[in-house]
Amino acid sequence: MLTEQDRQEMLALLHREVVPAIGCTEPMAVALCVAKATEQLGCLPENIDLHLSANILKNAMGVGIPGTGGMIGLPIAVAMGAVAGKSCLGLEVLRDCTSEDLDKSKRYMAEDRIHIALEEQDTDKLFIHVRVADANGHTEEACIKGGHTNFCPTSSAAPKENARPEAVATSEAGTPCGESSLSLRAVFDFATTAPLDDLRFILEAKRLNEAAAADGLRENYGHQLGKTMCSPLGRGIMGDSIFAKVLSETSCACDARMAGAKIPVMSNSGSGNQGICATMPVVVFARENHNTEEELIRALTLSHLTAIYIKQSLGCLSALCGCVVASTGSSCGITYLLGGTYEQVAHSVKNMIANLTGMICDGAKPSCALKLTTGVGTAVMSAMLAIQHKYVTSAEGIIEDDVDRSIHNLTSIGSKGMDETDRFVLDIMTHKG
Repeated sequence: MLTEQDRQEMLALLHREVVPAIGCTEPMAVALCVAKATEQLGCLPENIDLHLSANILKNAMGVGIPGTGGMIGLPIAVAMGAVAGKSCLGLEVLRDCTSEDLDKSKRYMAEDRIHIALEEQDTDKLFIHVRVADANGHTEEACIKGGHTNFCPTSSAAPKENARPEAVATSEAGTPCGESSLSLRAVFDFATTAPLDDLRFILEAKRLNEAAAADGLRENYGHQLGKTMCSPLGRGIMGDSIFAKVLSETSCACDARMAGAKIPVMSNSGSGNQGICATMPVVVFARENHNTEEELIRALTLSHLTAIYIKQSLGCLSALCGCVVASTGSSCGITYLLGGTYEQVAHSVKNMIANLTGMICDGAKPSCALKLTTGVGTAVMSAMLAIQHKYVTSAEGIIEDDVDRSIHNLTSIGSKGMDETDRFVLDIMTHKG
């Protein structure tokens, strides 16, 4: 039975983890950290030194940076963060950058002022340490650790060359990353019983991510997966079904975002793709299934909070593709829209874990739309089975009778079992050609 304190904590968690973001959140977090350090310095730095965790490097190597006309990678994100970033905007740090700012950032980048290195001391998978210096040798630092907007103190009293953050990695909620007191039952009860007015803000996710999908359909972004599925070729193969619409509209939003479209999306747990994946399948299915607004709000809440719950156990960044987490949330939301009970929602989670566990993350890039669409397709299929009380049982693979233990098995594989996979993937990515 949920207490009022439980409800308030879950509501606060939703407000913290479901926030607007422009561009891929890893390079945006780096730009945010650079902007913070630059603001502390009070002028455009002469030099910028960055130490980044391997997962930050992996997720920022091949993704488009918003407002750059298609440029990819960290250097331009770092330069723009220094030239025109505003730390008060959080993950929308580059929102107000102009074409003049871009030109200035390109010149700055070309002057060899930016130095990026792999962090080898701190083991947090989400670690960004920035040191900036002016012409007189004065330096300032900023550090983000444990969460994409989670600034932590730096050892400013120590010699600058040895300065490192003092804080233990924490989430924005103030608890160590990887710990969670949630359960799927608590998530379901909250989503289905909380006062509707408390949850209505989740419709902003619908508004932002639908606009991103429309932009992805309008322009030619990335691999144009969403547009391809909407084309005569796509319709000829896939038809004009609810399933096809769920896939294409979700893909369109991801196509736009990963190519660097300067449009905000509603993120989840620090990931725009996860926010899209937790939102768009539920929105499209509710529209086509003629669900009520209340049903949509509760389904979106269930989808997003399920993703947050799983992600808390998995960790901010991992070797496991985030679409596995977010599409599991959307499968729960779709099951609910079909009239599913808690037991059927739990069935859908087991079906998802049995199918998608092991999908690797090899960085943020345009082809993420392919993985997102795979996850969403599985979400619909899992919901279809679950609503008929068909699900993968504890006699099979990593699934257990207890759905929360099944979730723990998934996150343990992603956070611990795939550590060597993570290192191997990064090695391949940095030694191609």
